[in-house]
Amino acid sequence: MATTQANPQERIARNRLTQDPSFIGVDGENAAHHWDSYESAIVVVDEDLNAEKFELDETPCQTLQDWCEHTRQQRGWDIGPRVGGSLVGDLVGGVEA
Repeated sequence: MATTQANPQERIARNRLTQDPSFIGVDGENAAHHWDSYESAIVVVDEDLNAEKFELDETPCQTLQDWCEHTRQQRGWDIGPRVGGSLVGDLVGGVEA
């Protein structure tokens, strides 16, 4: 029987956040960003599995979109960011790619 197991970075993010985190993307330094809308917090887990939690209201960023733009400017994005939109939009984007 197949099971779905989170990768190590996602497991760490789950342990640091209240709700199951949403994957945002992987930045240019190979760190995974995970978002919890309930806490309005982001956990960034690097490839060595070091994690740092950022409460959005304790950063200069006002919104998740601001965080994504800040990350783009500072580190760039290798994967993502995957923020907003809808399942239908994601499916259409996948078909068009």
